[in-house]
Amino acid sequence: MLFSDHLAVVRGGGDLATGVIYRLHQAGFPIIVLELALPLAIRRTVAVSSAVATGTFRVEDLHAVRAESVEEAVDVARTWQIPVLVSPTMPALPAAVVVDARMAKRNIDTTIDDAPLVVGLGPGFSAGADCHVVIETMRGHRLGRVIRDGGAATDTGVPGLIGGEATSRVIRAARAGSLSWLSSIGDSVAAGEKLGAIDGTAIEAPIGGVVRGLLAEGIVAPGLKIADIDPRADADACFEISDKSLAVGGGALEAVLAWLNT
Repeated sequence: MLFSDHLAVVRGGGDLATGVIYRLHQAGFPIIVLELALPLAIRRTVAVSSAVATGTFRVEDLHAVRAESVEEAVDVARTWQIPVLVSPTMPALPAAVVVDARMAKRNIDTTIDDAPLVVGLGPGFSAGADCHVVIETMRGHRLGRVIRDGGAATDTGVPGLIGGEATSRVIRAARAGSLSWLSSIGDSVAAGEKLGAIDGTAIEAPIGGVVRGLLAEGIVAPGLKIADIDPRADADACFEISDKSLAVGGGALEAVLAWLNT
């Protein structure tokens, strides 16, 4: 492969990160993904972070495998599978490219010196300061654009509009406690239908549609994003990398290829 000597390290394995991973993988870059021990992705059917819990995970053409060490991750990346390593911090890796795809809406600990090319997704990064380029993640005309000076659009706190719904389609934890689900990703639900509970407090669907995302069961904090309902009611889309993720991934791939060209 043309790019087999250019290791890309992607910090985060959620749905947007998976769009980046897919684009880079299709172009021929070996990839290592770094994740938390308890990933926060809700679109788990299209997030390589799911390999942390299941050991192996497939989405479209990607085959993700949990790696238990840095050495194992490097070896797996050479097989063109996607190793997912539990590592909240950046380990010593021969990375040509680092992509911070954690979508924390702030820069946690990424620096411009982490790799020859450092890419930040979304708000919280400044191109030329803590990374080389930023990729726009807000839906709209600038989605997926490569920003080489300054940052992405400021986080509004309002989810993107899908099927005419924005804030109403996203469910956040109303309290702390143990989260459990009655529904599964891909299920059709009606407005007001019980989806699960937090310590006995019911979680109801705010709108009708298809369950697009559910956080893994476990202990949650108040305000944490735990579910997403898609009013477009297309169950198949719950198992495909989204248009937004692929657009962001395309921007990241453009940034990498432009850097290699120079």
